[in-house]
Amino acid sequence: MLTTLSRYPLKAWRWLTSMRTALALLFLLAFGAIPGALLPQRQLNEQTVTDYIEANGRVAEIYDRLELFDVFSSSWYTAIYVLLFISLIGCILPRSFEHYRSMRSRPVRTPRNLSRLPHHGSGRVKEAPDELIARARVLLRGWRVAEYNAEEDRAGARSLSAERGYAREFGNLVFHLGLVGILFTIGLGRLVYYEGQVIVVAGADNSQFCNTAFANYDSYRWGTLVDGTDLSPFCVEVEDFTADYLANGQAEMFTSNIRWAKGDDIFSDPSDWEPYTLQVNHPLRIEGDRIYLQGHGFAPQITVTWPNGESRTQMVQFRPDDLTYFLSSGAMRFDPPAGMYPDLFERRQNQIGIQGLFAPTAQFTGENGELLSSAFPAMRDPALAIDIYRGDTGLDAGRGQSIFSLDSGQIHSGAMQKIERVNLLRGESVTLDDGTRVTFDGANEFVNLQISHDPTQRWVLVSAIAMLGGLVLSLAVKRRRVWVRVRSDENGETVVETAGLSRTDSAGWGEEHGRFHRRLLGLPEDEGDDDE
Repeated sequence: MLTTLSRYPLKAWRWLTSMRTALALLFLLAFGAIPGALLPQRQLNEQTVTDYIEANGRVAEIYDRLELFDVFSSSWYTAIYVLLFISLIGCILPRSFEHYRSMRSRPVRTPRNLSRLPHHGSGRVKEAPDELIARARVLLRGWRVAEYNAEEDRAGARSLSAERGYAREFGNLVFHLGLVGILFTIGLGRLVYYEGQVIVVAGADNSQFCNTAFANYDSYRWGTLVDGTDLSPFCVEVEDFTADYLANGQAEMFTSNIRWAKGDDIFSDPSDWEPYTLQVNHPLRIEGDRIYLQGHGFAPQITVTWPNGESRTQMVQFRPDDLTYFLSSGAMRFDPPAGMYPDLFERRQNQIGIQGLFAPTAQFTGENGELLSSAFPAMRDPALAIDIYRGDTGLDAGRGQSIFSLDSGQIHSGAMQKIERVNLLRGESVTLDDGTRVTFDGANEFVNLQISHDPTQRWVLVSAIAMLGGLVLSLAVKRRRVWVRVRSDENGETVVETAGLSRTDSAGWGEEHGRFHRRLLGLPEDEGDDDE
């Protein structure tokens, strides 16, 4: 009974480590990635997933239970990945050891009946067997050759056995080992990587980002083995941003001049930091981290001046809704000066909320010319179209709010009242009913930086190069064998037999064997007794 039961794990292991199973798992891995390409993924944009679930109801809830919004971190995708990894290792490693042993062993002995092989030739010459053997060795230079005497040969004659093309199997193994390397390094990289995005306004009072804690990122994700305590300490200051556009508004290049410092140098004066010109696809590499210039947008600046003369100024990034001409939307919230409203409740009722659109190159349309749009993505004639609210903006409610819009619940409940809708060009102001003045000062451009850390990236590249190199080698090299048998007859002549074998007829081995046979017998290229 135990013997019968012990067979099942062995059968399961043999099934798992077969090449057929590995190919099936590879197909499943590719098929399972399709939902990750068609459906929004939480790792990329959680808000998009939330909106998708709200818009699609029950179907989206089923998708969520099946982990289709977290495909690449789901349990079923991980299971396929791990099984494929085990299958490939169990399949390739034994083949590697077997190939190593075959490379060290002598070529197989000459078959008894050479005439049965696909390519065969025979003939008689006056030369002695030793001379034929010596000539065959010269012609087979570069081959792995083994000589067998009459006692070792299956037909009782002297023979040569030669093989060539071991690199074909070697390339095949390198290809599969490279594939295993890619799977292993990518899997390991998902455990030790971190990646974050941060928006930095160029040329503002606070245009710095420091990679000292995950709290400094706007959004980030990290591997299981990363706890945030071993980040590479460095700081970046964004001095400016420049975008080159064609006449139709299409972007040609984004460029940002930055300064950076690492380690203890971050405590020095920023003017002493190292300069660098950051461009798209030209990241800055610091201590294993890569800093990419991923995008840009605009951050309008608004100043609110209260009747007592005190003012508050904010510069907040707006979200680009139109990625062609960069018409952007956003919101700002202002607390009144502490001395104006000693009572906390009264102060909350007099907070200022601003929400609207920003256009880098203003274009007004509509019957009264009040609808703001953008005519060009560069900042040539900036303008704001805003709604101004007074009331409780929800800043003290203890719950998170979007930086791009005011709390709609506060607006619908009447906690905030709209008191003005106005279009403002740069430098223009509007005065509210209580004497508060709102001024549009202008705008700066912001950059969206992505900081990526993956110590396995180079090993992924090495594995990919090895995989492609192995594939090319396995396709280019031809695996073939050749045998030569010589014996003396009663007339004093030497009977010569040759035979060749290749794994594929398309390898061109028939013509190659014919040339070898004729050269061995000393015949012209177009003559010879060849049974090919």
